[in-house]
Amino acid sequence: MLTDTFAYRPLGPRSTDGPLTQLLPERLRRYSAWAPHAAVLGAALFTLWLAFVFGAYTMGPVGWALTGLMPAAAVATTLIRPLAAWWFSVFVSLVLAVFGNGLGWPWTPSSFVAHLTVMTVVALRTTHRAAGWMWLMTMGLGAGVSYVSNAYGTVGNTGEMTVASGIAMLVVSVIHIRREAEQEVTAQQEVTAVERDKRTLLEERTTIARELHDVVAHHMSVVAIQAEAAPYRVQNPPPELEQAFATIRENAVAALTELRRVLGVVRSADYEAPEAPQPTLAVLDTLLDNVRDAGLSVEKTVTGAVRDLPQGVELSAYRIVQEALSNALRHAPGAAASVEIGYVLGGLGLRIVNGPATGDVRPSPGAGHGLTGMQERVAMLEGEMTAGSTAEGGYEVAVFIPARQRADEDGA
Repeated sequence: MLTDTFAYRPLGPRSTDGPLTQLLPERLRRYSAWAPHAAVLGAALFTLWLAFVFGAYTMGPVGWALTGLMPAAAVATTLIRPLAAWWFSVFVSLVLAVFGNGLGWPWTPSSFVAHLTVMTVVALRTTHRAAGWMWLMTMGLGAGVSYVSNAYGTVGNTGEMTVASGIAMLVVSVIHIRREAEQEVTAQQEVTAVERDKRTLLEERTTIARELHDVVAHHMSVVAIQAEAAPYRVQNPPPELEQAFATIRENAVAALTELRRVLGVVRSADYEAPEAPQPTLAVLDTLLDNVRDAGLSVEKTVTGAVRDLPQGVELSAYRIVQEALSNALRHAPGAAASVEIGYVLGGLGLRIVNGPATGDVRPSPGAGHGLTGMQERVAMLEGEMTAGSTAEGGYEVAVFIPARQRADEDGA
């Protein structure tokens, strides 16, 4: 009650989306937004009328102005400065208790209605805690004035004000409690809707994961089994053929393992990643050996001081090299490729270049998601990436990923 007493808080128009206002004609519905303002101003005019009825003949024009205009002004002030209106109403009540000329003790009829109206409007515009304080101070005001006048509550209308204001504050408190309960219910409904959307998304992801497993995992398993059984179908197969089938089986099993790990993430929101470490640049040579066995001639060049980088940077760099070389295998058969890794002060640089194809390029069933995936990884790490054809007819992918040393991050 003492904080921001004179703060300017104009009463805004009310919403016209209620069930009752929807029944009104369009013009009346627009005007209904200002119904609270009209009610407050109507109460101010009613206060003037009470002052005229009970004080015009006994107190004269000056007395009528004193007992009517001041309480009415307090009521009207609730539209713009509610807390100031409350204290102004307390002041008016004290003044009219002294100069009311026996019209009522300690509240005259006009100040009684005005003070009760101010309390109700201010309580509606603030909180139920403020309503309680106003009711206690009103009782204190009536008891104090009665004590000073030696009435001790036996003469005057302090009891009537206490009962009337208590009922009004009780009603206002119920309105506040109901409003807060509605807000809590609305918030809970929003949370429930979000949880329902998450559950629906999880169900859709589970369905997609199941379909992927049924389609892709089955065929990968068949590839691995056929690659393992193929050497036994030929008498005295050459070592190169056995090695090729062994490589196919290893790659199929590795791909199947990666597929099951990714599907586990898609299936469940609380999926726990396996304990096996994610691939990093430290095992890049194994990837290059597999690519060479598949027929792509690739060379690796490392510049700068090799150091440990954050796990996300290491994994993304490995996947980018893997995807770029896979694209070279599909779109540039027989070409030579080079992988350049540069450890610089601010991060990691990658450059994967392949020459033009020397064999027949078969149509690829892919949809171009490889480059999109690389760009998303780089963007996630706030890096930069360029990709495009070279002057020699090949293709180049250049990436820079900003990163600090892992030791620096651990010490931060």
